[in-house]
Amino acid sequence: MRKTVNIILFLTVALIGAKAQNKSFVAIQPGDTEHDIVAKAANIQPSARQLRWQQLELTAFFHFGINTFTNKEWGDGKEDISQFNPVDLDAGQWVKTVKDAGFKQVIITAKHHDGFCLWPTKYTDHAIQNTPYKNGKGDIVKEVAEACKKYHIGFGVYLSPWDRNSAFYGDSARYNTYFINQLTELLTNYGKVDEVWFDGANGEGPNGKKQVYAFDTWYKLIRKLQPQAVIAIQGPDVRWVGTETGRGRLTEWSVVPVDEQEQKKIADASQKDVMIKPAIFKAEDLGSRERIKKAGGLVWYPAEADVSIRPGWFYHADQDSKVKSARELMNIYMSSVGRNCVLLVNIPPNKSGLISQSDINALQQWKAIRDKAFDHNLINGFTATCANGIDNQKLTGAKGNYWTTKGNDTTAVIELTAQKPVTFNMLSLQEDITKGQRIEKFVLQYFHDGAWQDVTSGTTVGYKRIIAFKTITADKLRLVIASSRLNPTLISAGLFNDTELPPAN
Repeated sequence: MRKTVNIILFLTVALIGAKAQNKSFVAIQPGDTEHDIVAKAANIQPSARQLRWQQLELTAFFHFGINTFTNKEWGDGKEDISQFNPVDLDAGQWVKTVKDAGFKQVIITAKHHDGFCLWPTKYTDHAIQNTPYKNGKGDIVKEVAEACKKYHIGFGVYLSPWDRNSAFYGDSARYNTYFINQLTELLTNYGKVDEVWFDGANGEGPNGKKQVYAFDTWYKLIRKLQPQAVIAIQGPDVRWVGTETGRGRLTEWSVVPVDEQEQKKIADASQKDVMIKPAIFKAEDLGSRERIKKAGGLVWYPAEADVSIRPGWFYHADQDSKVKSARELMNIYMSSVGRNCVLLVNIPPNKSGLISQSDINALQQWKAIRDKAFDHNLINGFTATCANGIDNQKLTGAKGNYWTTKGNDTTAVIELTAQKPVTFNMLSLQEDITKGQRIEKFVLQYFHDGAWQDVTSGTTVGYKRIIAFKTITADKLRLVIASSRLNPTLISAGLFNDTELPPAN
């Protein structure tokens, strides 16, 4: 795809420094102890735009463009765009298909690396107005935006920073002006934009020079024109998880360190955007106590896990039989959304301009599996007790804001008792991330043969953690919060039985 080329290059985080508006960043002071740093980390919270994005859980990517017609993954910008004519294109079919599958937002590739634009831009001829599609009167970005409004789903755009067609590319000042003009068109002509998606692909221009992207300027423009939009994954709000497998880490922190020298750029109580360059985000350990104690600052920077439903990112007819199965998509969901990530699934429309039936079938079957697996929360049949807990019954379906502990307690043992044995093979937990991400270790146990035995365990929870395990039948359980950075919080706990789940090892 795109991120394999210089993906870390220019990875910049823009933060709003106003303390009254959010608490998504904190500076580490020279005299701060490890205890102080852990406490600061526990209180970092997502911005409003980040919280909305996290709650989406599923976003769909539509890779569509001239590559669809040339059977390429990466075009070179020299394609004959007269080939582009998706005669049956129906953006409503795209959006309805993914909404019916449980997605809450879509992103359209308005321009990929080949530079071909799916909207009638004023700034290049390498665009849809010079194709046979609708006799040059088409605007696919508009069609997708209108379909999103019709079906009440979020709308996002991908604009490739790399443009292999533009003569300006490599002449940094001229190209950045060109890019800003195109970005302005997308941000002003299509109503509300919920996400702007950049990657780090960066090659040489016609002059033999690499383009220097003006990310800081682009971010400020987005904040001005579409302030509610999250900027991903080469951006300030959302980071790339590090692979294109759709899977997150077993320990996925949303609170990560930023370089020490960058904290000087934080403007106290300022309304302006401040740019911070985080460390490289491919390591397995991003936010442990060992990592954060060496930081100059800490920031809320959650992970997005992306994957294509097919081997490629654009449609290729010979991949119709290689669409990921519903069970494979379910496994990916468990290890992305179920590991504190948002899952971005690419579903590429075909040359006719439709989502293919093979993809639709997989999406529908996956939705059916999810619905069946999570339809009935078995924990609601239990009674919860915890000596140092507040609002314990929130964990078993009672109304309330969130469960937490008394005083300064960072550990807890929550006992769960049912009137009759219950069979289950999945545990789901959700922290109240509006208070921060805090839980570092938890264990689920069941009472068997006169003793407490471990069922499963994990580290981070965050927005959501789902773990599958060998099927258990029990009427006495306990959830042990073994370590937390501050009082742990839970807004949801669940036990589920996926009868189609393959046996765990």
